[in-house]
Amino acid sequence: MTEMDEPLDFEFEEPTHVSPTITKKKKKVIGLDDLLNDFYQVKSDIPKKEPKRAKIRKSYDSDDDVDTREAELHNYVDKCQQQMNEISTDDQMPLWGLHVFGDQKAMPLLTFPEIRSCVLLQTFMGHENSLFELKNEEGEAFLEGLLVHGWLLKLVKNHGLVEKSIATWTFSLMLYSPKEELREAACEFWCSLLLPENQVDVVTFEMEWLPNHSELRQALEVYGFLLDSSSKSLSSMEIVDGDSDSAGPPQNIKSWIKYVSVCCQARSTCSIFSTSEVEDLITSVICLFLDRQLLGLSSALNDCLHSLVSFFSDDAFHSSCQKIAKAVTCRVPTDINCLRSVEIVTGGDPRTKHLRSVLAFRFLVACFDNKLHDEERILRSLISFNLKDKNCDLLKMYIHLVLVENWLFCNPLLKDKPIISEMWGACLRNCSCQITSTDLRSYASKVRSKASYLLQGSTTR
Repeated sequence: MTEMDEPLDFEFEEPTHVSPTITKKKKKVIGLDDLLNDFYQVKSDIPKKEPKRAKIRKSYDSDDDVDTREAELHNYVDKCQQQMNEISTDDQMPLWGLHVFGDQKAMPLLTFPEIRSCVLLQTFMGHENSLFELKNEEGEAFLEGLLVHGWLLKLVKNHGLVEKSIATWTFSLMLYSPKEELREAACEFWCSLLLPENQVDVVTFEMEWLPNHSELRQALEVYGFLLDSSSKSLSSMEIVDGDSDSAGPPQNIKSWIKYVSVCCQARSTCSIFSTSEVEDLITSVICLFLDRQLLGLSSALNDCLHSLVSFFSDDAFHSSCQKIAKAVTCRVPTDINCLRSVEIVTGGDPRTKHLRSVLAFRFLVACFDNKLHDEERILRSLISFNLKDKNCDLLKMYIHLVLVENWLFCNPLLKDKPIISEMWGACLRNCSCQITSTDLRSYASKVRSKASYLLQGSTTR
């Protein structure tokens, strides 16, 4: 055997057995006496701890302290609610709206005995064909059928004459008939007569009768339009019930608006209104814009207003604007409704811009009780307002800013008088600087934002 095959030295050694050390625990024997001693010791400590516990409970659970904390919390919530209300009222601008229409008067009776004797109807009644043999009492119903289906207009043109009886009958149906198909057909009949699509038709017939301004004004009075009485704010009353038969405008007001618009466009063919009458109609149409019940007719009213403005000659328009503005400011209060009256005069043409500017300036004069008529004095008065005063009427200041903005809109005064521009800028700087962003007064943020916006626009010009 070689050395490599021989066993190692430690393989001959016997293993060492180490016995672990055993720790013996002593058991403590608890006797009955020990238990009794522990019990009496704990019981003797209870009276010492009770006063401390009662004191702690009193400091945390006292009814007086709970009531005090609840009262403080209640006051804190009320204070936060009050501040939130002050902030929220700034966003609640009052609604524009005037009660333009009162109770309707009794509609005129739509009985026209003379219509049965008109020449056009007699031609049908005397026709040899039995199909057209009509009794006298059936004549009006027969003409209504012709009107609704569009045949009356064609027959009138072929006849070459619009008889007075037919003209007055159809005009009354347009303004007073409760039947929608009759009033719409009558309105279309008159619009086609005054403004035909084919200009050749203008010379092919003549009219024995044309309605004038007094008939249109009388119709408004029948509708309950408050022409001369003081207006009542719509925000202080309930909206008129749509089921009422006597309050508010009838559906015929739509035909009235369309007819007035067409009359002004037909000026080249027939002169129906005078200059003063058109001025009165413009005043009435602007007032119609203020009735929230007519919001659905805003587009028709806008077309009507533009047609009335286009009626004037260039020479007569500037003097008429002053009369129109004066009449409107006599009827509309100098609150949020005056801004509505100015802003509904829309359009980029020089005439509507001029009317808007004149109307805004007249409202500014009315805001100062007609005591200030000079442009510089009005602006100087606005600059003198102490906007930091808690009693300052910021809503009134906001109305002033909007009116001045519209007055100076495309107004030659801004170019001819640099002092007007300087004073206007000073007024805007006062509004944007004297009112801080943390001002919680009603309309404070609106005045400040409006002034900052206008000031930025004036500096970029």
